[in-house]
Amino acid sequence: MLFNSALFGLFFAISLLVWHTLRISLPKNRQEDVNRCHNRGLYLVVYLIIISLIFYGFWNYYYLILLIWIAIVDFFVARKVFASRTNRNRRYWLFLSLGNSLGILLFFKYGQFIAENWSIISGITLGNAQFWSQWLLPVGISFYTFQSISYVVDVYHGELQPEKRFSSYLLFLSFFPQLVAGPIVTAKSFLPQIRRPLDFSRVPILFATFLILLGFFKKMVLADHLAEVSDLVFAHPLEMSSRSLWLGMFSYSLQIYCDFSGYTDIAQGAALLFGFRLPENFRMPYLSSGFSEFWTRWHISLSHWLKKYLYIPLGGNRMGSLFTYRNLILVMAIGGLWHGASWNFVFWGLGHGSLLVMERWFGKRSLIPQASSLKPLKVVLTFLSVSLLWVFFRSVNLEDSLCYLQGLFAKKEGFFLPYRLEMKFVYCFLLLSFGHFLGNKIFKENKQLLKRFKEYQNSLGKLAFFAFVAVLSLVLIVLYSAESKPFVYFVF
Repeated sequence: MLFNSALFGLFFAISLLVWHTLRISLPKNRQEDVNRCHNRGLYLVVYLIIISLIFYGFWNYYYLILLIWIAIVDFFVARKVFASRTNRNRRYWLFLSLGNSLGILLFFKYGQFIAENWSIISGITLGNAQFWSQWLLPVGISFYTFQSISYVVDVYHGELQPEKRFSSYLLFLSFFPQLVAGPIVTAKSFLPQIRRPLDFSRVPILFATFLILLGFFKKMVLADHLAEVSDLVFAHPLEMSSRSLWLGMFSYSLQIYCDFSGYTDIAQGAALLFGFRLPENFRMPYLSSGFSEFWTRWHISLSHWLKKYLYIPLGGNRMGSLFTYRNLILVMAIGGLWHGASWNFVFWGLGHGSLLVMERWFGKRSLIPQASSLKPLKVVLTFLSVSLLWVFFRSVNLEDSLCYLQGLFAKKEGFFLPYRLEMKFVYCFLLLSFGHFLGNKIFKENKQLLKRFKEYQNSLGKLAFFAFVAVLSLVLIVLYSAESKPFVYFVF
């Protein structure tokens, strides 16, 4: 069930209507009636679980078993970790949880990849292609396994007490707006919201609606049009001219940003209408003036997860420069592999790790000028470097990636993109540039924009004007949308 489908629109409208009807009709929480308070909260949580599992079941209802199994194991293991009196027992339960979650992830996402490479190295076959082809990749498995791992690790380190209600923990893993493609939420930020979601009167409806419309615009008007350019170029890189290859590369850079940040905007807006806040996942990353800054603006929830649960446990930057560089490259390589079972993703991660190392190395020796006048140049160089690495991310295999990069820098004759597609890229680039200009001038974080919309929500005149603009925007989005395509990160 894609966000940009009529079916999802119907599902979301009915689910939201029933949710707020239940919240109004069920008895209010009262301090003197503990049982009534508990039952009301339980009914609401169970309702959200049901609609979340229905949403997930539209892809493959068999894999609901995996989601529920991971929730059961980690819910009870976390309680065992918390109750254990010795470090040995606590580590035993932690490793049991990690083995369960990572074992499932490795089998379903990396099983065929591991088997193929093991066969090349050792000559021993671990299942044939027919065996592996019957196991489809469960949608969103990378996201909910990482969330569950972070919960158990936080309990292990004493940063969090284990959740008492299994229903709340299952909702934490399965909440449908962010279940399929994030953002990755932490138990510390989400579980307290389950106990006390925002009342309808406190829901920032205008801001939530704006986020949803912005997400649809990014996806349906920008990303899907840009996909027409990048899909054609990456499907035939050997036949394309150098000019077409450059356009295809930049098109994909803009496409993946609009696609993924568009999904996040819709997820944040949808969750807000249910009374839940999700973390901001993108902050205009292509305005970054360096690679470290880029990873504080791009897929922020994954960057935070990798830093807290991999980089810092490996030693972070506490053990000297050499170990810091090793940790950066290793963590980014793992982050690349997290995206998919392919050497392309590993090379993409290694590329980013190498750029982070070089930036840190040059910065320590004052070889990178810090003058503010050079910032535009640094922004362009960062965007160019990130775009070149997207070639590994998008290409089918390493051979295609290397051929593509060779075609970029060795003047090559070949097929030129039709004028219509070139102009699509230009229009999308101009629209995105204008949006970034406005965003950079008016607000740099969602918190600033939220404050403005709260002011509008208290004015009847501004509320009516916003409703008119919202309806008009929705009509324009539908009129100028391209052929619908799945979200890029649904396969991760």
